[in-house]
Amino acid sequence: MEKFRAYRLSEVERKITAEFVDCTLDELDPGELVVRVAYSDVNYKDALAASGKGRILLRPSCIGGIALSGTVVSSTDARFAMGDAVLAVGHELGVKHHGGYAEYARIPADWAVKLPKGLTLWEAMAFGTAGYTAGLAIVKMEHNGLTPGGGPVIVDGATGGVGSIAIAALAKLGYHVVALTGKAEGVGYLKKLGAAEIKLRSEIDLSKIKPLDKATWQGAIDNLGGEILAWMASTMKFNGVIASIGLAAGFGLNTTVMPFILRGVSLLGVNSTDAPSPELERRVWARLAGDMKPAGLKEIAKTIPFADLPKVFDDFINARVTGRIVVDLNP
Repeated sequence: MEKFRAYRLSEVERKITAEFVDCTLDELDPGELVVRVAYSDVNYKDALAASGKGRILLRPSCIGGIALSGTVVSSTDARFAMGDAVLAVGHELGVKHHGGYAEYARIPADWAVKLPKGLTLWEAMAFGTAGYTAGLAIVKMEHNGLTPGGGPVIVDGATGGVGSIAIAALAKLGYHVVALTGKAEGVGYLKKLGAAEIKLRSEIDLSKIKPLDKATWQGAIDNLGGEILAWMASTMKFNGVIASIGLAAGFGLNTTVMPFILRGVSLLGVNSTDAPSPELERRVWARLAGDMKPAGLKEIAKTIPFADLPKVFDDFINARVTGRIVVDLNP
């Protein structure tokens, strides 16, 4: 039986080991689709899982990778045929179901999205989980009233994967985007993405967050949580919209109800792991392939060979990564 390479995470006595192994198709989890994986990606969640820094794995041993793109080699579902280009992000990939860090994957058909017109397999993972999260946030914000003419939109964690894609996608849609970053050296990169203004976190006194401060932002995409999210809430315009995506700075939220009841601010939770509906997931990917697709996607994402995967996790944990990382699984 033909063997292929996979990167497997295992938990033994509460410690994570991660290693390349040889697998066969028989060892993969059940699913209607067998996919020859072309590309995967690296996300903060992948780094937490592989390093053991977060309690991410939901089984004793699992092939990592929470996203993949590739070509269907066999299907028992009428919606897909051999040769179809597909992508999959989130769901239980890489934590409870064998994921994208392998040359082959077997996945449930309900998790797969046919590659939309205008997107290549590489581009699908240049967006990957982070890009889908950013796209989902923007779609939900627009549904709640966000418009290009309504005022500035601020994005924190700006040099990270979600932040980079969010800035580029919002700029493409015609929004006035303000990038909030702690990395002064990232200013040039953020301007290239389309940020109209750069705001450094050092300019904000987080020890003096008012219940209501100057109404400044029409929208905000928050990757950090904690005090930054509280500050964002206090500085939102009337009927402003905040998308809460991450907790890189903390999972606490010490704020008041004032922005929500006096300014009508909406706080939207964004969960990209459990898709709200297959129809919405397809719609977000179609937008990413269309009006949200930035011209400079190749400036946001760099590609590494599968063999180099273990080298990048520490960079994610220690916030040394700018933009996106695509993993090339083509032999």
